[in-house]
Amino acid sequence: MIHPSIKHRLPISLLLFCILSNIISCTETNGATAYTLEKNTTHSSPTYKVVKIKDGDTFVVLKDNTELTVRFEHIDCPEKNQPFGTKAKQFVSDQCFGKNITLQHHNKFDRNKRLIAEVLLADGRNLNKLLVENGLAWHFKKYSGDTAYAQLERMARNKKLGLWSEKDPVAPWLWRKK
Repeated sequence: MIHPSIKHRLPISLLLFCILSNIISCTETNGATAYTLEKNTTHSSPTYKVVKIKDGDTFVVLKDNTELTVRFEHIDCPEKNQPFGTKAKQFVSDQCFGKNITLQHHNKFDRNKRLIAEVLLADGRNLNKLLVENGLAWHFKKYSGDTAYAQLERMARNKKLGLWSEKDPVAPWLWRKK
């Protein structure tokens, strides 16, 4: 918390810039004004060009002229040789191949050294969620407790979209055990 007296030391233009930029928030309680330095300020994220689609939930971007393999967080797409595996891969390709995307991640990598991330398209849509919403991926509950993905999967199941149009779709984690 920034002491209220600091407002008298900061030029008003700087204070207004910080408030408008969400760097400092301003609240009033019982006539007292408090200015709080925000810990989770949002900065523009770098974008990366998608240069290869490996399958429905794995692709490659260029980062500093080096290839970086990315695995979609929260979801699991059908395998290539599984029903809807090719459609999931094509959907991802149609949405982002050759385009710039933004990655939201926590610097976590899986055992295959793939960065685990959510993918934001140039128009702001979340590609991970689009895959689930269109019935081209499961919510990977083993690694994700995100209720938004669970809800999107339920909606796709109810509408029998994509893989949910199959009589008995097999989850990819079970398919891989075959």
